Amino acid sequence: MLGSFGSSSSQSHPHHDEESSDHQRRRFTATTTTITTTTTTSPTIQIRQLLISCAELISRSDFSAAKRLLTILSTNSSPFGDSTERLVHQFTRALSLRLNRYISSTTNHFMTAVETTPTDSSSSLPSSSLALIQSSYLSLNQVTPFIRFTQLTANQAILEAINGNHQAIHIVDFDINHGVQWPPLMQALADRYPAPTLRITGTGNDLDTLRRTGDRLAKFAHSLGLRFQFHPLYIANNNRDHDEDPSIISSIVLLPDETLAINCVFYLHRLLKDREKLRIFLHRVKSMNPKIVTIAEKEANHNHPLFLQRFIEALDYYTAVFDSLEATLPPGSRERMAVEQVWFGREIVDIVAMEGEKRKERHERFRSWEVMLRNCGFSNVALSPFALSQAKLLLRLHYPSEGYQLGVSSNSFFLGWQNQPLFSISSWR
Repeated sequence: MLGSFGSSSSQSHPHHDEESSDHQRRRFTATTTTITTTTTTSPTIQIRQLLISCAELISRSDFSAAKRLLTILSTNSSPFGDSTERLVHQFTRALSLRLNRYISSTTNHFMTAVETTPTDSSSSLPSSSLALIQSSYLSLNQVTPFIRFTQLTANQAILEAINGNHQAIHIVDFDINHGVQWPPLMQALADRYPAPTLRITGTGNDLDTLRRTGDRLAKFAHSLGLRFQFHPLYIANNNRDHDEDPSIISSIVLLPDETLAINCVFYLHRLLKDREKLRIFLHRVKSMNPKIVTIAEKEANHNHPLFLQRFIEALDYYTAVFDSLEATLPPGSRERMAVEQVWFGREIVDIVAMEGEKRKERHERFRSWEVMLRNCGFSNVALSPFALSQAKLLLRLHYPSEGYQLGVSSNSFFLGWQNQPLFSISSWR
């Protein structure tokens, strides 16, 4: 069933220190809960309270008690059980890694353990781990609406911005990955008369993936008769932070006769570890004078400076994600296992176990992005009623579950499960 979130999608807060009354109640519960079972609390709530209690014990440096609690949690978790057991497995694993950081004799032991999970930039991973992540990404795109929803909506915003009067189009896609977003847009452009030329600049930190992505898109364009060029912008393996460096924009070639569109789907949160770099990046994007900028991010605050608050936020967020997978996929789904254990498991470890420069998954809610973008001179471009109809149709045809909800706020779309917003998509200029 498609519905609205009520106030959920419109009450996000840009500041780290703002907490909802619900979160305040949870924090009180976390500090008062005991391990004893009561008849008035469901097993799921008991497990949730134990996870929060364990996170609080670690934050208070009560490592012995945290280890005992992790043992209890481990016996109530499984990567092959129901959604609660699978979720507890991932968070228990992440908490164990965080605990190892403090009780290990050397920091290197902790960092080695975490990096092999993997959580870091793909450029630093062995080929087998990189292949596993790429495979889980394709599974995520196939079995959930999350990526398709954001990419479909971004494509529609781009198509509406570059109408038939624009005959040379340049799309800059930050972190193009496998390029699965672009074939539908290429088909739509090929159907125009006269069809425009299309140039895509795609960034990435794996050269082989960039090459294969460019080859696939070029072959598809050829089959459509669409004039097409692909320019890979490779981020060198020996410079992990290059993809977070605003100077990357200086490497993008702009031509005077082209209409520029910039795509930032699940990209900008990587720059949040240095807000000044993010500000510079956004100002440079604005200076490129794009016709449209599309932005998609997780609708969550996984960037809170306090570990316990970040942990509770992540627990609520991924509870909804795992519940959606439980409700829409069969119990033995290999694709679901790959998505949960590799893709989402990797994100959970990053949010829970990592700190400082190593933490990559620094998501913030739409309201925070809205403030930053407006402060850098951007104006919100309303997503169209047709884009909304497309998103509704996508969910009805391919993900027919009553749990998915589509909300509209501040000219932007929000996709969630039940009453938990999960993703936002917006366009700017």
